[in-house]
Amino acid sequence: MSSSRNFRWAVAGVLAALAVAAAAQGTNRFPGIGRDATPKEVKAWDIDVRPDFKGLPEGSGSVRQGMQVWEAKCASCHGVFGEANEVFSPLVGGTTADDIKTGHAARLKDPGFPGRTTLMKTATLSTLWDYINRAMPWNAPKTLSTEEVYAVTAYLLNLGEIVPEDFTLSDKNMAQVQARLPNRNGMSSAHALWPGKEFQAGAKPDVQAKACMSNCAPAPQVRSALPDHASNNHGNLAQQNRPVGAQHGIETDGGASRKAQPAPAATQVPTALLEKNACIACHGMEQKIVGPAFKDIAGKFGGQTDYLVGKIKSGSTGVWGSIPMPPQPQLSDDDARIIANWLAGNKKP
Repeated sequence: MSSSRNFRWAVAGVLAALAVAAAAQGTNRFPGIGRDATPKEVKAWDIDVRPDFKGLPEGSGSVRQGMQVWEAKCASCHGVFGEANEVFSPLVGGTTADDIKTGHAARLKDPGFPGRTTLMKTATLSTLWDYINRAMPWNAPKTLSTEEVYAVTAYLLNLGEIVPEDFTLSDKNMAQVQARLPNRNGMSSAHALWPGKEFQAGAKPDVQAKACMSNCAPAPQVRSALPDHASNNHGNLAQQNRPVGAQHGIETDGGASRKAQPAPAATQVPTALLEKNACIACHGMEQKIVGPAFKDIAGKFGGQTDYLVGKIKSGSTGVWGSIPMPPQPQLSDDDARIIANWLAGNKKP
């Protein structure tokens, strides 16, 4: 018994010594490996804006400026008036002047109203500004300047009749505009999930973390799917997601997209460029998605490389319908010509 007790004490002593050594090593991080991030590097990532507008950069943008940015970079996906198109959900609609007064979007509780637009659901203006800043436009996230983000947000708010046409949104008046958001009172912070006591003092979690392990029902398998004849109607869903985030579309073309696709012309498909610049988010090889199929573009503008370069770089509208194609400023002239040559059918890039 005595020797067993001594052995346990010896093991405990060794473990304590190891714990102290590990703690000491932790204070030194990993000597010789890596470095501390510079202030500029931290600032580049620390861009979130809180509901109390902490983190909001200085700047401003008018509704009129926002309309110009919107038509160039946003309307192709979200519509000229925020009505969106057949791929994306509407941003504007479903709110009234009474909602602006009460802060509750009444139609959220109306079973007869089919849609749930962004302005119906959003409770904090910081969410709108922050998302536009970090994720838009679809094909070139984080390329909008601070002034452009303010301007686009102002234009979107004007479409929802929250601010007038001559309004200029800035970091100085964001709080006043927040007080006019149609669903600003539609979110509760009494669940202790909100950051910091300054938002909800004394709140307690609405769950107690007590696991129930008896009478467990089988886990339901819920899946929504289109019938086979319609699943690929708008192109392969797996190719219509950006290469970031947790959600990815399923293969709806029977795996054909993973096979060798015939190029619209005689040259090899510049797949890497099409994926890098999110071209396949709006264009399918043989089917229209948001914009026309590459096959149709090649058939209409074969041999017209210079014309296609201009349209790719500066954008286009009215050629294939009412949905405009935004300019592609991030695309270099050389890369634009490679894509244009492929579409035009020229054998040499």
